[in-house]
Amino acid sequence: MYLRAVHAEHDIPTMRAFILENPLGIFTTAINSPNYPLLQSSHIPWILDIEGEGNETEMGVLKGHMARANPQAKAIIESLTAEGESEVLEKEVLILFNAPAHHYVTPKFYVSTKPSTGKVVPTWDYAAVEVYGKARIYYSSTSTSTAAFLASQVTALSHFAETTIMGYEKPWSVEEAPASYIELLKKAIIGIEVRIERMGGRWKVSQEMGPGDREGVIQGFEALDSDVGKKVAGMVKERGQMADRQRISKQT
Repeated sequence: MYLRAVHAEHDIPTMRAFILENPLGIFTTAINSPNYPLLQSSHIPWILDIEGEGNETEMGVLKGHMARANPQAKAIIESLTAEGESEVLEKEVLILFNAPAHHYVTPKFYVSTKPSTGKVVPTWDYAAVEVYGKARIYYSSTSTSTAAFLASQVTALSHFAETTIMGYEKPWSVEEAPASYIELLKKAIIGIEVRIERMGGRWKVSQEMGPGDREGVIQGFEALDSDVGKKVAGMVKERGQMADRQRISKQT
């Protein structure tokens, strides 16, 4: 991802919070195989484990699972079994998290530059965080470590989704489903654990524009009278104020 300085986010707690708010990440692998594409991607909901919430430098560990029938999972297992007893993929993996609110920006929103010079073009405003790391795969259906990982991950993911995403005071729990049914489902999935080694964020939300154009973008999105428009307008306003403070700080 192109992390242009004006758009780049390097604060680890901010990026961790973004992942927690947007846990559906696109998991990408590059695996040489005679049977499957080199590059494959899958949407996976992740649990981000942090040992110390107050630790501002810890990037954390992502835990997820995917269907064993997924061609990407088949390529992963093929690669690992070819290497012997390895559980860790040789090449690093990429996981991309996107903000749900993003939008096209029409040049008509640039109320200062368009009428004065006309030197404006369309763009797109969005926010995303990318992470890289080595993936440990829990794929052996007879392994106790696989069973333990999947039991923990599925339970944690369900609890997170039911309480944090849905906000239920009485969340559904895995224990409510028949144990035999859950065991059958666990045999159909593999576990994925990625210890994050590096991460980067990009909030490309018109913060590089001048005050007049930026205000035009905010008003333009708000005028759409949609949830997406309001959310993007909020991001433009927040990041614009941050950019202004940074500019003032550099001048003093």
